Amino acid sequence: MIIRQATIADIAAIRDLVYELAVYENEPDALTASLAHYQEQFEAGLYDVIVAEVNDEIVGMALYYLRFSTWKGKMMHLEDFYVKEAYRRSGTGKKIFDAFLEESKSQSCTMVIWQVLDWNQIAINFYDKYDAVYDKGWWNCKLYF
Repeated sequence: MIIRQATIADIAAIRDLVYELAVYENEPDALTASLAHYQEQFEAGLYDVIVAEVNDEIVGMALYYLRFSTWKGKMMHLEDFYVKEAYRRSGTGKKIFDAFLEESKSQSCTMVIWQVLDWNQIAINFYDKYDAVYDKGWWNCKLYF
């Protein structure tokens, strides 16, 4: 297994993993961003991805980008974190997440932030191993254009 930064050649596989995640989260129709949009925004530097690769196949990923908190300063936002089912419970997720944390530290981030669905106990158990803090007092807000 190789843990590495994604390249433009990986973006189609990454988008496929995002679709698998959407299916897992019971939201398969929610993914509306096209592959071309993914590629364009990756090339523009809007986001980065750490991937796990086995035998030339991308089997897991952490998609992230920088944010700024007026209270805490520079932080990294983990948008999507997913490992194919066949590679779960093998340490793949830990290797990806640890690489994400190291990348965040190397960029002098004061913290990392992400979301987890309240029903996803497997993910919550994973994050508990890192002593994650769950901020249940804030609600997610959206406006669609």
